[in-house]
Amino acid sequence: MSRSDMDRRSFLKAAGGAAATASVAGCLDSLGGGGGGDGGGTLVYARGDHPENYDPQQTTSGEVAKVTNQIFSTLIQFAAGSGGQLEDALATEYSLSGTTATLTLREDVTFHDGSDFTAKDFKATFRRFTDPEYDYYLGDSNRSGYAGFTLGNWIKSVDASNDYELTIELTQQYAPFLRNLAMFAAAVLSKDQIESLGSSPDAQVELGTDPIGTGAFAFDQLDNENQRVLLQANDEFWGDGPNVGEVIFKTITQNSTRAQDVINGDSHITDNLDSQSSTQIQDADSATLKSKNGINIGYMGMNMDRKEEFRDRKVRRAISYAVNTKAIVDQIYQGFASQADQPLPPDVLGYNDNVDPYPQDKDRAQSLLEEAGATGFSFELATFSNPRGYNPSPVETANQVKSDLEDIGLTVEINQFSTFSSYLDYTLTGKHDACFLGWYTDNSDPDNFLYVLLDPQVEMDAVPDGQDWVSWDTEGFNTLNVSAWANTDFMETVREAQRTYDENKRKTMYQEASKLAHDEAPWVFVDYAQTLRGVNEAVVPDSYTVSSVGGPYLNTVELQ
Repeated sequence: MSRSDMDRRSFLKAAGGAAATASVAGCLDSLGGGGGGDGGGTLVYARGDHPENYDPQQTTSGEVAKVTNQIFSTLIQFAAGSGGQLEDALATEYSLSGTTATLTLREDVTFHDGSDFTAKDFKATFRRFTDPEYDYYLGDSNRSGYAGFTLGNWIKSVDASNDYELTIELTQQYAPFLRNLAMFAAAVLSKDQIESLGSSPDAQVELGTDPIGTGAFAFDQLDNENQRVLLQANDEFWGDGPNVGEVIFKTITQNSTRAQDVINGDSHITDNLDSQSSTQIQDADSATLKSKNGINIGYMGMNMDRKEEFRDRKVRRAISYAVNTKAIVDQIYQGFASQADQPLPPDVLGYNDNVDPYPQDKDRAQSLLEEAGATGFSFELATFSNPRGYNPSPVETANQVKSDLEDIGLTVEINQFSTFSSYLDYTLTGKHDACFLGWYTDNSDPDNFLYVLLDPQVEMDAVPDGQDWVSWDTEGFNTLNVSAWANTDFMETVREAQRTYDENKRKTMYQEASKLAHDEAPWVFVDYAQTLRGVNEAVVPDSYTVSSVGGPYLNTVELQ
């Protein structure tokens, strides 16, 4: 560790608050600068929101994953910048045959508390996340929606009898399984820490404020008052790096202020930029705008469980024809995104090239509403305030939707949330009529979009005959399906594709499912966004790699 506890506390206090820019700059001058490859310096990552829990099993938030991906390791990982290529992590060999996955684990890896990593740590991780019979189960209300679709739905048993061998039996053939093991929610926790917390689910929640992993950086301080997280370099890291002594995640909610922070050198990297802040960085001499094709989707979900009008396909299609998504991407996002036309982004297997975005056609929208007998109704549109990569200007986007729908006689009440965490709590409990959300791929597999976001994950016979939605309280319901859409043809197709190891057959099935989703319109398909990052000149060129899957890869970053 590069400084004493007293020095760290003094630093966080001095750097606290968005108004303390000068203090931050002074601290970075004394701490950052040199060090580069010898592990010195402080890397500062600026972001738009500050969650207060850093347990990868308790969240669906990408803001949490940015931090936990530095603290924890997975069995397999995505190669930086590859778009989804798998590579060794805690496992050095891995294979999937039929319903059996076998992995050989890396030896001589230790957790940040000094305990040894073995196969038993993964087994405890899996059981804490998915097994109500386990003494240290996280609990139904505490675990995130990732529990089922990442591991729980697919794993029948885990054999960890050999410390450095894992044999995992699956409930069925499941093509994306190895990719799931590389997702942030499959991060390997410490069995010792799990058991030390005790058997109460409330006690297990505490892991999120003191996480212990095997990653490149160890958790040091969570400063909620000043919205900062401090990590320290792990000198015993099994992989490349780290090349800096510390990482600080700090929160600046205003896009332009956050961009200027990078330009000034008060932070080194930032994300979730809108068009204005991206242009700021593009035009600066001291910073660079880095971009990569994003594997993501931004959308507006219509909750059929709460709003009866949304249960009619004609109404959903009318809304899709009314909303000017071209204006949103060209004018509000200023070309840093493209119009979406289906749930799958273009770089994912199964994207259907024969599907086009809904053009704005207000006459057709009005006719569809009249055919459905649903003219003049009103609904709430929930939106977050802070930028997300797939929706960098959420309030402006909401106002565009409101204006477009008022033109066809609908009344939209915008419900704006100040923090993304509270917004997720609201939408993932189904309290919205309609809402903006988006998804960055966890594993670049089509299943991670179509099954994870649009399959209700209930039994087929739980969907009433003649109905294409289910209620939120249906047993096993997938709360990431914020539209509560339950089209059985779609469900059968994506579930069969999961079990198919032939890539060409999978591709055809996903193309069919994508076309069906487009036509049924459970979402307004808004955009596919570029992955944009602002990087200060103090970062050694090419030491930071922009990735659309996983990351951010801060272990390799060096400072000038």
